[in-house]
Amino acid sequence: MTDSSARARSVSIIVPTLNEEENIAPLVSQITACAVPFREILFVDDHSTDATRAEIHALEGTDPIRLIEQNAADVGLAGAIMSGARAAEGEILVVMDADLSHPSDRIKDLLAPLFANTADLVVGSRYIKGGSTQGWPMWRRIVSRAGAALAYPLTGPHDSMCGFFAIRRCRLLELAPETSGFKIVFETIVRANGTLRVREIPIAFRERMRGKSKMSLGIALRFFFHWLQAMFQHLFCGVGYRQEREKLASLSETLQHEAPGK
Repeated sequence: MTDSSARARSVSIIVPTLNEEENIAPLVSQITACAVPFREILFVDDHSTDATRAEIHALEGTDPIRLIEQNAADVGLAGAIMSGARAAEGEILVVMDADLSHPSDRIKDLLAPLFANTADLVVGSRYIKGGSTQGWPMWRRIVSRAGAALAYPLTGPHDSMCGFFAIRRCRLLELAPETSGFKIVFETIVRANGTLRVREIPIAFRERMRGKSKMSLGIALRFFFHWLQAMFQHLFCGVGYRQEREKLASLSETLQHEAPGK
């Protein structure tokens, strides 16, 4: 087996979906156009009420695509990612949004440090040199940057809140809980307690072009203030952190259902 074919067999791309019928075909086209080495694109759908699942099924005959249908109550984004991780056949996982906000042409750069065994987790960062958040209103930039800044002392990366990343499957299953109120990257790094080699690459995060996001300033601020409470609990109170984390988990899952694709 050649090195390139071995790499292709080792990568599973996980894409959580919720009412993204307009974005499925363009996303698959973007990924395949980049000649990214991958074994499968694994869509994990969480109660879509539009034609998302039909769009995915329509592409299964021409591309290496699988669909996991999540029909249990209150699965949420984190639960969908972990379901995909457990079902994936690849040794390396790439996680990205379905709304075309994450640049598919950067997947190769996410994978390179993992192939070279110089990193265990590679994060697409909006907040290092070369990164950006195109088209965001000022309130959204402020809330997002503040959340990332709060996480920085605990994690090291400048953007542990981003959902575009690559990680060895065994490490994610080992470190991340089945469901989580926090962003998966943040929680995985914290739980690793310094044993995870983390790299960041800059990405230009794009605002969705198709479909509708229900993100609002009110929802974002609610999440941010609960996040702030959780950080203080974690740093200074220890035991109380668990209770605040449970509150944040509930709010985070609500946010993911109210504002798919961020």
